[in-house]
Amino acid sequence: MAASARYRLLVLLAAFGTMRWGELLGLRRGDIDLDARFIQISRSVQQISGAPVVTSPKSWAGRRRVAIPEALVPEIRWHLQVFAEKGPDGRVFLGPKGATPSRTNFHRIWRRATREVGLPELHFHDLRHSGATLAASTGASLCELMQRLGHSSARAALIYQHATSGRDHAIAAALDSLIAGLKTTGPGDGDEDPPLVGARSGT
Repeated sequence: MAASARYRLLVLLAAFGTMRWGELLGLRRGDIDLDARFIQISRSVQQISGAPVVTSPKSWAGRRRVAIPEALVPEIRWHLQVFAEKGPDGRVFLGPKGATPSRTNFHRIWRRATREVGLPELHFHDLRHSGATLAASTGASLCELMQRLGHSSARAALIYQHATSGRDHAIAAALDSLIAGLKTTGPGDGDEDPPLVGARSGT
């Protein structure tokens, strides 16, 4: 990953945990349960007059537990050992000098990383959108998506379900190809059976 090692987990949780920027900065060690593979989101960090201020999540639905993929457990464990603040209430994400990262400083790191991988138009919040689309593609219900994303309204979660509806059409198109190519023969006479779809019996 082109982003520095310090911010690797920040990127991974934005994508595969569908977490907002402020929610990521609000994470403390005690919010992470690696045995149960859950992260509790109960606070957010906002920049107010240039200073980080701890607030409540964006909405009541923002207070939630997010299940994390097992593949991220080693990444989280390593990050906690190397970069996180010490103590059960220690901040998970810190800048190199111990401060809470700011959007302005991180934006420069992000721009450099996206240029290196040939995706200069990729925004950080696009990671959350991508993660939501991936979650929808697994067949998650609307309620499950709302819970995972911290949405109190179904409208936003529906966007991601609609984004994956094209997969069902792709499956149907593949079935069309199979039907069109399906040919069977009668018992011992070598004659083809009537077409599988739209067949009519002749009398």
